[in-house]
Amino acid sequence: MTHWFHRNPLKATAPVSFNFYGVATTPAAKSELRLSRTRLLELFTDSSCNPEMMKNAADFYFSLLQGFILSLDDSSQECKLRYIQNFKWTDTLQGQVPSAQQDAVFELVSMGFNVALWYTKYASRLAGKEDITEDEAKDVHRSLKIAAGIFKHLKESHIPKLITPVEKGRDLEARLTESYIIQCQAEAQEVTIARAIELKHNPGLIAALAYETANFYQKADQTLSSLDPTYAGKWRKYLNLKSCFYMAYAYCYHGQTLLASDKCGEAIRSLQESEKFFTKAEALCKEYGETKGPGTTAKPSGHLFFRKLGSLIKNTLEKCQRENGFIYFQKVPAEAPQLELKANYGLVEPVPFEFPALNTHWTPETVAAFDLTKRPKEDTAKPKPDEEVKPLKEPNIKPQKDSGCQIS
Repeated sequence: MTHWFHRNPLKATAPVSFNFYGVATTPAAKSELRLSRTRLLELFTDSSCNPEMMKNAADFYFSLLQGFILSLDDSSQECKLRYIQNFKWTDTLQGQVPSAQQDAVFELVSMGFNVALWYTKYASRLAGKEDITEDEAKDVHRSLKIAAGIFKHLKESHIPKLITPVEKGRDLEARLTESYIIQCQAEAQEVTIARAIELKHNPGLIAALAYETANFYQKADQTLSSLDPTYAGKWRKYLNLKSCFYMAYAYCYHGQTLLASDKCGEAIRSLQESEKFFTKAEALCKEYGETKGPGTTAKPSGHLFFRKLGSLIKNTLEKCQRENGFIYFQKVPAEAPQLELKANYGLVEPVPFEFPALNTHWTPETVAAFDLTKRPKEDTAKPKPDEEVKPLKEPNIKPQKDSGCQIS
């Protein structure tokens, strides 16, 4: 089963030379940092990059960058090198005007954020394939859990260490990081649901998973509700339509459970509620396509996963009405059944994440090679706050047959 996921653009960053203006007396300290950073940035837009390549490149750069953050003696004392280099990063929603901080922790969390985004985009490209294999579905599921784990670790352990408070509406703010975490969990559960349907698992389990997934999407949407709709509106339309879509799934499969229990009247009412949510999701699909803002270019209502649910609801409702007309003769309740479903299996938790240990290249001699007394009095390297940073050129993935979307 193919999937469609909305994706915001990657964060962009200004080049960093790591020249240190005479502060570093050894050239090796500069070149390895510069080369490993450049290599990692190149992989973000390389369509042939896989999770192993990404992990190796990210771990190597982060292990070097840790030398500007961690003390060699594992003490709680702050590393003297933390504030010697300026970094500029854009945001996924707010265009190409960057935030700038002279802080290695800002670089750590910003690059880490992009690594997490890469995992979501890798999962999206793989999930959009027409004939996704079981192993590929597992890769999608794993990648989304890894991304959720990275976002969670940044939010809980590293973003709070920033000296300069995060600006409202920026990527590193709690509302956005929390929404990214929840979205990753919800999308991973979509893969679980597709697998459960394919293997013809109990309709009660599928209904419960769909209900939990719909609630995840609703929670992510509510988390973004106080953000400016100019840049968060399109993302929120996606979260909203996915919430309605999986509520339609939940009521559809709950109806099947009721029918199996000879509650045909209630089953019909559940299917009618499913139809209502599907119609609402259809309308939101149109609104999503018409809403301007960062993110994927798509017509989700034309996607195979969307059309298949519409057919399933229609056929199941007709079956229930037919059975009720021939066998049960039960009254259809005016009120829809209350969904109080709890999934005992298949719920997604983020994969725990930790940054790699300090690279062995960092020794007392390496640190001593940085002479902070040679720093220029005027920091001429400080970037202009309104200077634009060029966006990353992300791979243009052609839509699969019948997918109705383009993954960005």
